[in-house]
This record gives sequence, C-alpha cells and structure tokens, in this order.
Amino acid sequence: MAETHPDARRIPLTIIGSARSVTQEAREHQHDDKGEGLRSLGQPAPCYLFVGETPISEAAIAQEMQYHRAITPERSRADAARALVVRELLRLEVLRLGLSDEVQVAGDETHEEASIRLLLEREIEDRVPSEEDCRRYYAQNRERFRAPDRIRVRHILLGAAADDVTGRIRASAEGERLIDELKSNPVLFADFASRYSDCPSKEQGGDLGWLQRGQTTPEFDRQIFRLHPGIPAFPVESRWGYHVVSIDEVDPGQALEFEQVWGQISDYLELQVRQRELQHYLLELKDKHDVRGLDEIEALAEV
Repeated sequence: MAETHPDARRIPLTIIGSARSVTQEAREHQHDDKGEGLRSLGQPAPCYLFVGETPISEAAIAQEMQYHRAITPERSRADAARALVVRELLRLEVLRLGLSDEVQVAGDETHEEASIRLLLEREIEDRVPSEEDCRRYYAQNRERFRAPDRIRVRHILLGAAADDVTGRIRASAEGERLIDELKSNPVLFADFASRYSDCPSKEQGGDLGWLQRGQTTPEFDRQIFRLHPGIPAFPVESRWGYHVVSIDEVDPGQALEFEQVWGQISDYLELQVRQRELQHYLLELKDKHDVRGLDEIEALAEV
C-alpha cells in the first residue's frame, strides 16, 4: 500500500480509451438507474453485464454511450460498458475497505470523486522517476525537445467573405497584381499595406511580428510555415480573403538542453508509470469482484 504525502503532486489518471481522468468519469457519468433509460412495453431493460452481484443494464449502458463517441455503435457500447464497470469496481472497493467515513471532500468534487481519489492515493504508489531515467529518455528522444519554429511575417489582407465568390476572385487577382509590382520594388510593401490591407496591422506596415505554429488561422498557419524567406509568387488564401505575404526571417527551433525539459520529462514518465499501475490495479479488481459479460461486449466491438 502506497504512502501518500500531503504535498505530493497530483497527476490525473485516466482510463484507457478515455480522455477524462478517473474522477471526472465518476462526476460526469452519475446516473440514477431507477426509471432511467429506454424501456420496452413497461419491462426492465435487459442486462448482460455484472460486477459481482451488481447488474449493469443495457439502459445504463445506452445512457453512458453519449460520453463515448466512436466509429461504430458497438465500439461506443463497449467503451461505455467498460467505464461503468470501472466505476462500479472502484465503488465496491471503497466499500470493502471502509473508506467512506475517511473521505474529506476538497473543492467542488463530489463524495464519490473524493472516495475514488482517496482509494487511488492509498492503493497506487507514486514513483517519481530518477534523474538517470529522465536523462535516458532525453537521450533517446532528443528530436522531440526543441524550441518552436518562428517566422517573422508581414502581410497585406485583401478581404473577401468565404461565400463571396466574386469578391474572392477579385481579391486573388488584386493580390497577384501587387505581387508583380513588389517583385521589382519590394520596398513598397509597407506603403501597399497601409493603402490596401483590410487588417489592423496596416498601421504597422502589415507587420505581424514573430509567429509560432498555431497562433494564426489554421489554413493560413499551415501555408506560411511552408514558405521560404521573401515574397512568394502567389497570394495565400484564408477564410478572411487573400494575403500578400513577406517572410522576413525564419528562426528554426533550437534544441533544448536537458535542464530546460527535466521537469516536463519527469512528469511524463511519472504519469506513464502510474497509468500502468492503474491498469494493473483495475485488472486485479476485475478478477476480485467477478466481472461477467464485459469480454463478450468487447468482442462484439472487434468484429
């Protein structure tokens, strides 16, 4: 059993196949099974899934499926069933260990969330990776640890709404005309920006400053980071219209030293270890509390 320190860092654990932490799953999928879900001619929904003596009905699974979007209904059903099984396993283990009376609710978490948190803190050991572990991971994955690429950009926006076909044709032609003039006289860029641009950056000669990936409209972002320094021979299209751009400087991301990313690596490795511990723990609970029917539901999702 792991000893929990009051100042231990809390890294959220997630169930495989879910983007939410275990306690978030408990919060978002609390259902009152009485009278919930679809019924057929007043009869209870069928039940093929059991955790110990607890039945989990098809109605409960159907209700849960809204939180588990998938390519097929069978996959969604399997993911929902697994989430409900995990929640029930943890609930039963809290009861078995008599933790309910020890729970201290923190912030806006529910009693069930607090119970699960306490259970996982007690049962899953915190293993902080050593500096040697972190250095080994850094050496094996150096290419991942680089400062973001940056480019310095100026632009002239020739605005046209996305559904204005005539306006967009006109803007594209205007962009080509300005580019032809700028090829022979690039010093006119700031003047053209102040005269023709529909972007507030016209007051700064069209200067957008240094940009990193993800800081602009996605379609504009994708194109400008493929360009070489200078003024490309074509206007760049975006949802706002067409842009005459000038790539003034390119700053490829520099490799980061180990000391700059040590904390990031440590957090990542710690989370990976705890995720594996959680999965092993859940498998142990599955055997202890006799889960029946989940394997069959999972098999249907693989067909």
